[in-house]
Amino acid sequence: MKFIDEAVIEVHAGKGGDGVASFRREKFVPRGGPDGGDGGRGGSIFAIADRNINTLIDYRYARIHRARNGEKGQGSDCYGRSAEDIVLRVPVGTVISDFETGTVITDLAEHEARALLAKGGRGGLGNLHFKSSTNRAPRQFTRGEPGESRKLTLELKVLADVGLLGLPNAGKSTFIRAVSAARPKVADYPFTTLHPNLGVVRVDERRSFVIADIPGLIEGAAEGAGLGHRFLRHLARTRLLLHLVDIVPADSERDPVREAKAIVAELEKYDEALYRKPRWLVLNKIDLLPEDEKDKYARAFVRRLGWEGKTFMISALTGQGCRDLVYAVMDHLESEQTDIEQAPAVAAPKPATVRRSGAKRTGSA
Repeated sequence: MKFIDEAVIEVHAGKGGDGVASFRREKFVPRGGPDGGDGGRGGSIFAIADRNINTLIDYRYARIHRARNGEKGQGSDCYGRSAEDIVLRVPVGTVISDFETGTVITDLAEHEARALLAKGGRGGLGNLHFKSSTNRAPRQFTRGEPGESRKLTLELKVLADVGLLGLPNAGKSTFIRAVSAARPKVADYPFTTLHPNLGVVRVDERRSFVIADIPGLIEGAAEGAGLGHRFLRHLARTRLLLHLVDIVPADSERDPVREAKAIVAELEKYDEALYRKPRWLVLNKIDLLPEDEKDKYARAFVRRLGWEGKTFMISALTGQGCRDLVYAVMDHLESEQTDIEQAPAVAAPKPATVRRSGAKRTGSA
């Protein structure tokens, strides 16, 4: 199935049915009184997160979603039938925002999370509600309220614990193949990865984490160069970034230190929060270096880069160093989770009181 992570849709909730002004008309009952029923509620539109869906492709082609209107009220105290709601099932990790303002409406980050996108209009009141001691034969009724209409942007941010950063052909796809069952395309030309790939890294029977590989970044990505900028948002939910660097580039004119600095700069330009996430440096393709020069070469590289964080040396092709890296990542994620669980709970702020205003439109029979 084609991977689609963006879509623009329109949702139109149903209008509420009108109330009705009606009177009893039976033999031997000349003044039966009002018996007009209320109109039915218009259909609402909801979104529900479903972990069995991994793309927004259905919404790339089905752009308009319209709920039915509620039925009109009838005489004999018969109320109109309410319309059925529409449920849009989207992948877990979908962020829904207003197309015009960009305001985030909901972030469906958990399975079966539910959000109201467009509320159906309330049904109008029949003249039965207007009967009083001074108004025995009311002819007033109210119209149904219109349903909400919105134009929405759907954005999918994949849920992964670890994200891979790096230039095209840095070995990210080879690495994810080495440590998980994922099988992304691997070739000797740039941009073989055209969309994010997820892999489950199983450390043992009870411990595992999810790793995400996005298309390689190039200098100018924050301004739209290359492919990776389109998918950087998929790293927003990750808890750890692994920056893979080709320590022995195929082209002698390339400088891996300068390229590594450029990637970090693009990350900072794109999103400050993403730039400040925990990030480890992973020097790949060490199998191309002489055994007695690996440590010396790595120290020189780190010194030139000015890097002070954690550093690992691996060969994604041969698997050298991958096991140690995987265990270190697992320990980090578990330690971070423990810190979160032990942190004192913060009381949630009380929701503001919202008062309804405005009156219904009133008609007469």
